[in-house]
Amino acid sequence: MLLPYLNKGLIEAGCDEAGRGCLAGSVYAAAVILPPDFKNELLNDSKQLTEKQRYLLREVVEKESIAWAVGVVTPQEIDKINILNASFLAMHRAVDQLKIRPEHLIIDGNRFKAYPSIPHTTVIKGDGKYLSIAAASILAKTYRDDYMNGLHEEFPCYDWDHNKGYPTKKHRAAIAVNGPSPYHRLSYNLLGDAQLELF
Repeated sequence: MLLPYLNKGLIEAGCDEAGRGCLAGSVYAAAVILPPDFKNELLNDSKQLTEKQRYLLREVVEKESIAWAVGVVTPQEIDKINILNASFLAMHRAVDQLKIRPEHLIIDGNRFKAYPSIPHTTVIKGDGKYLSIAAASILAKTYRDDYMNGLHEEFPCYDWDHNKGYPTKKHRAAIAVNGPSPYHRLSYNLLGDAQLELF
């Protein structure tokens, strides 16, 4: 069972992102404030759950949380400011939209750019330790998956309904044949080792 909070008695928001390692698409982040007595035995790091479990838990989180929000940073913005800064910006955008202002943020990972006037704590593998970070990981992941499934209908050749923009062999082969789409992150090494095989 994950921990309910880091700081008892504070309004605490958990934050996590999805899509940092992808070659295509926006990076998504979520911020979630759960009630201090929230309990759910299934809730865990989104990577440990099935797709069906993630979508079921998304409904639970949205219904039972005190506040939740999702922030998005586009591929063009990622190319300008780099993916690390884009991840921080996506989390900031999520926190911006919370209808209740948190008194503390707990962030999945080991680095974060401070949000104005709200203290934060970074937690390595926090999505497997704290309920609110796990809840944020589920929202970020499922909303990003929905977005990538939508982009797949526009550009089916890249197999985004399966790889969600991550660098699979099939995805890279499609980039080699078709070139990048308007949704690819041009600052990334899109072809990987396939680049060597082409020349």
